[in-house]
Amino acid sequence: MTKKGMRLTEKELKNALVGGSILGGGGGGSSLKGEQYAKIAVAYSDLRLVDIQDIPEDEVLLTASLVGAPKSANQFIYPADFARTIELLMQNTDLKIGGIITNENGGEATVNGWIQASMLGLPVVDAPCNGRAHPTGVMGSMNLHAQKDYVTMQACVGGNPDTHNRIECFFTGSIEHTSKLVRLASIEAGGLVAVARNPVTAAYAKKNCALGGVSHAIRTGEVFNKGLETSVEQAVKDVCEFLKGKILARGIVEDVSLSYEGGFDVGFAKVDGLELTFWNEYATAEKDGVRLSTFPNLIMTIDARTGTPVTTAMLEKGMEVFVITTDKKNLCLSRTMYDPELLQTVEEAVKKEIVPYLEVTV
Repeated sequence: MTKKGMRLTEKELKNALVGGSILGGGGGGSSLKGEQYAKIAVAYSDLRLVDIQDIPEDEVLLTASLVGAPKSANQFIYPADFARTIELLMQNTDLKIGGIITNENGGEATVNGWIQASMLGLPVVDAPCNGRAHPTGVMGSMNLHAQKDYVTMQACVGGNPDTHNRIECFFTGSIEHTSKLVRLASIEAGGLVAVARNPVTAAYAKKNCALGGVSHAIRTGEVFNKGLETSVEQAVKDVCEFLKGKILARGIVEDVSLSYEGGFDVGFAKVDGLELTFWNEYATAEKDGVRLSTFPNLIMTIDARTGTPVTTAMLEKGMEVFVITTDKKNLCLSRTMYDPELLQTVEEAVKKEIVPYLEVTV
């Protein structure tokens, strides 16, 4: 294992979980589940977060992700399933893996790949496919969906063997079609699968990933946690300043509605008159008919009493929350976040215009 880069210890993990949750924008999974697996990773070996500039350009990087709906009640994954995804991929290919990257930021997603890297003696490369969470697999595809000759490989594992819905799959084909198959597999597995996918060279990742996205999550969490030593209000103020964002609302969750559709959590919420829609992640924020923020801008809720970042799956009527936002230009984002065709799928899910706001800043 390389000795370059930042050693990932429980201190970095604590900050990554909180910062990742905030940058998840309502999605990106549960930080409690992320902590469960990543604690094993940081204790298992000398795990390192390595700058992509320190990775030879011809090394193959593999994306680690989780696919599913956060609110699903029947999720089940063994820690060993994460490593099993890479085993499946290597059994079906002749690839030699040089590093692991995560698909996005989030409470669980920021630490995707940590346990695989730790067990296999590989570095975690600081070049996530996206520096915020996003709903579809194609959005985390490093623009590979636009490379018409690219054939991907994806392996996924999940499900409870005691309920006979355990899934192990290996797919090869286009990004669009294999991503749909992985999503269907997550449904059959009870709502969640671990995934290893989309091998690319470091040279390609340098041009198409959200470089520095993991360290950005760690710094975000460090700022927020430092502020929490004073108060929740101070933490929210500090993280908004760090992210060059602002508070949209503070108040009681007056209404929230969520449904599970096609492997996604879809719904809306209302906080102090502010209307929010989400498709796993928050998509729009409006008040009195005026659009205040639109995906891929970051919109996030934080518990005003405890300071816990609140994902859409956690949101409940009666909670008191802060709603914060920052413009997409203040995030580490991949090129896919500016693709109108991909953003149209968000429009279809939340029944709100997204693409026309792509050039609008907050």
